[in-house]
Amino acid sequence: MAKNNAPSIQHTSLAVGKPRSVLSRFLYYKYFYLMLVPGILFYALFMYWPYIEIRQALWDWGVLGPKDFIGLKNFAEIMKDEIFWNAFRNTFLLSGVRIVLEMFAAIILALLLNEVRKSYIKRTVQTVLYLPHFLSWVVTASIFTLILSPGSGFVNAIIKTMGGTPIYFLTEEFWWPIVYYFLRLWHDTGWATIVFLAALAGVDPELYEASWIDGAGRIKQMWYITLPHITTTIVIVLMINLSHIFRLFEPVFVLQNPLVSNVSEVIMTYVYRRGLVQGDFDYGIAVGLFNSVISLVLVVGANLLVKKIRKEGIF
Repeated sequence: MAKNNAPSIQHTSLAVGKPRSVLSRFLYYKYFYLMLVPGILFYALFMYWPYIEIRQALWDWGVLGPKDFIGLKNFAEIMKDEIFWNAFRNTFLLSGVRIVLEMFAAIILALLLNEVRKSYIKRTVQTVLYLPHFLSWVVTASIFTLILSPGSGFVNAIIKTMGGTPIYFLTEEFWWPIVYYFLRLWHDTGWATIVFLAALAGVDPELYEASWIDGAGRIKQMWYITLPHITTTIVIVLMINLSHIFRLFEPVFVLQNPLVSNVSEVIMTYVYRRGLVQGDFDYGIAVGLFNSVISLVLVVGANLLVKKIRKEGIF
């Protein structure tokens, strides 16, 4: 009987000379792990270390350190703080409406771009939509402050040419939220559109061909094939947005002014003014902690709701 001369198949890690134990593998890939150090240090110093100082919310804190233990007094004050609850309402409205508008606009744009067959047109539109995302909010606010200026702004120049009176867009309580929503859409919709387009690229083309044979038009294909296949991506993007709903700061801060504080003051800007500008550190920390708890409850609640509807969540 002939012998089998085929070489024996060895374990992959042995075949390429890779170490087997955890320690030896760690030493083997030590330079890759070394590249993680800056990121780990950043999160440790700026994300986790500050949580140790949460205790300051329980003390009457001064510039030189804690004075007296006050327990939950700051949290009791939050419940009666009208400015905080106005900031809470503004935060919820500015973030909530923005999320709805941005998600709707991004999904519509992604679906429309997915129907474009000319690749160079699709790439050009994607680039134009995504470019504003690279601009900082300071630059964005500066550009639109000039455009909307009542004296020399482009928009008001058109209004005056048509016989109207200049509008003070950034100093009137009616116009300020509208300008804010428009800027958020202009700045961030491109990013979400790219994400949804990437999800659409994973839809099997054979599904469209089969539905076309069965007589389904573009609208039915979009409703019964495209949208169900990107539902998971929509949920993930929504959950990411919800996790940041009460962390609203920079886009509002760069557009704020005292004349519109009633509609533009949000929780994080209130924490900044009360905690850092006014030096009320313990109360600012208490408000920030309360804000974090609300965000956690909102995300967990949204995830539970998604589980009930789709039978699965993201965690």
